[in-house]
Amino acid sequence: MPASITNKAIYPGTFDPITHGHSDLVKRATRLFDRVIVALAANPGKQPTFTLEERLELTHIALEKYDNVEICSFDGLLVEFARTKQARIILRGLRAVSDFDHELQLAGMNRKLAPDIETLFLTPAEQYSHISSSLVREIATLGGDVTPFVHEKIRDELTRKLR
Repeated sequence: MPASITNKAIYPGTFDPITHGHSDLVKRATRLFDRVIVALAANPGKQPTFTLEERLELTHIALEKYDNVEICSFDGLLVEFARTKQARIILRGLRAVSDFDHELQLAGMNRKLAPDIETLFLTPAEQYSHISSSLVREIATLGGDVTPFVHEKIRDELTRKLR
């Protein structure tokens, strides 16, 4: 890679809320890339539990210890956002084989739209491979303890929001 190109990766997602699995991928990405941009999709079609502003705040809390992480939001095509950030790598997490089909479709479409931007996949550490934001929200809604899955402040916000 030429010296003039910064080694940046964009890790996009809804992060509703950000989990230890997401944080694990960010942690490992910070060792691979000079800069990791955690990009929260506005994605109103998903009807997230937390507003975009709340998700940004919670993501800042979960990732505050990483100096080379930028947290921001975007609306529109991911590849266009990547270009505005001068990032040529999209980072995606794969927890299980069931994630692969969807992620492969996204990667193929992004490659068609922007052949200069690559998609890389990382798998979470084994202890986080079963965690998803939707499962965490469901557990919290039913009164279960989500402490093993999210930062304590996120747990508190989930409890406040969903009960």
